[in-house]
Amino acid sequence: MPVIHLQTFIEAPVETVFDMSRSVDLHKSSMKHHNEEAVAGVTKGLMKKGDTVTWQAKHLFRTRKLKVTITEMTSPTFFADEMLEGDFKMMRHEHYFHPQNKGTLMVDKFSFESPFGIMGKLVNAVFLKKYMTQLLLQRNSEIKRMAENHL
Repeated sequence: MPVIHLQTFIEAPVETVFDMSRSVDLHKSSMKHHNEEAVAGVTKGLMKKGDTVTWQAKHLFRTRKLKVTITEMTSPTFFADEMLEGDFKMMRHEHYFHPQNKGTLMVDKFSFESPFGIMGKLVNAVFLKKYMTQLLLQRNSEIKRMAENHL
């Protein structure tokens, strides 16, 4: 199972980074190149534990839907979201927020499993892990930009 680990230092308070990371509006903004929209569940504002959102976006040459729910939350240091419906066999994204001197260290642990057995593992190794890493970096860049300009 592929696991992506990312660390992003953001010069903003942990509460600001935490809130921006669970903002449906900011997520949509960070994925505008993929025409990503929240089409069901929470479609704007901040998500909380138990909330669901269904995203619709153009990825890999077709329109896809992904329904996720916030399964765990400890404000303002952690939350996790998991796929309920979508193209993955399994997907879990853990978000950690560590207060630091002059900012916040945001840590992502993104785990996923593709369907289709050996073929899925090959797609993960050759392409999908890199593609998902780029999406997360794009999202984190937008969170950093917005949080640092928010002050």
